Amino acid sequence: MEAERKEVLLIGPLKPVVVKGLDAACTVHKVAEAKDRDAFISAHSHVRAIACSDTRESIPGNLMARFPRLEIVSSFGVGYDHMDVKWAAAHNVVLTNTPGVLTEEVADTALGLLLCTVREFCQAERYLRAGKWLRQGYPLSKTTLRNRTVGMVGMGAIGQAIARRLDAFGVPVVYHTRQPRHELRYRHYPNLLEMTRAVDILLVIIPGGPATQNMINAEVLDALGRDGILINMARGSVVDEAALIKALKEKRILSAGLDVYAKEPEVPEALIEMDNVVLFPHVGSGSVHTREKMDQLVVDNILAWATGKPPLTPVPETPWRARGKD
Repeated sequence: MEAERKEVLLIGPLKPVVVKGLDAACTVHKVAEAKDRDAFISAHSHVRAIACSDTRESIPGNLMARFPRLEIVSSFGVGYDHMDVKWAAAHNVVLTNTPGVLTEEVADTALGLLLCTVREFCQAERYLRAGKWLRQGYPLSKTTLRNRTVGMVGMGAIGQAIARRLDAFGVPVVYHTRQPRHELRYRHYPNLLEMTRAVDILLVIIPGGPATQNMINAEVLDALGRDGILINMARGSVVDEAALIKALKEKRILSAGLDVYAKEPEVPEALIEMDNVVLFPHVGSGSVHTREKMDQLVVDNILAWATGKPPLTPVPETPWRARGKD
């Protein structure tokens, strides 16, 4: 006898990989197709699994509370600050994300952003397009990687992948985390300000959320100094955006390269107007290849749960605990 198909509520855009993968094994209730979202959710409050296909979809505790039998929320993205981890942990709901499959893509983007910022590649490209090269060569870039040390704020899988690339470039790397990674040969700084004073480039690659809110503040930027460069590949919330704009305007730091912002997709006009700032539209993992792998991991976590197996990538705060049979 064929096993009963599990029911899943799908929140977010109807991405082909996610829809096809879930439809093949589950009965999928698609919120995006509902005329009345609230009524649709109420009508499916019996489901035990939610799939979320976009980190722009918030999964707060009061939403999860509407599903009394909820066991798992499988969400797209390595960051999971859009989900209420504290509520989920307190109610034995497992949250999963999609780490690993985007590590190398994000690390590639980080190096691209770093190079563009340090060597002014974006500015040089605009210079050529404006026809200015016909009149005069582009000025020598003010900085280089050749005399710089990169201080990594965060040294998880993506941070280590970035550090490996910097090794190949011959660029010294040090890092700040709460606890040292003893398996790594890079120097660890337990104090962020101490590390920031010792480096020329601060590259941020840590999770978002309350614990890291405005971690890169005016004091840190002042410690980075007038020749310092900030690269943010983490979350917009990690950097005090107003303090960064002020530091750039007052030339207390040299430049910045940003892939993330406090209120995406809104970017402060003050940043857009600055020629010494390189701005990417949150493209860290933004290739078809990598996004499809992330989408598939959303599916695979649900499929593992549906067959009674542990989800593949639960977040650390909500480890999988086997449930009893209905």
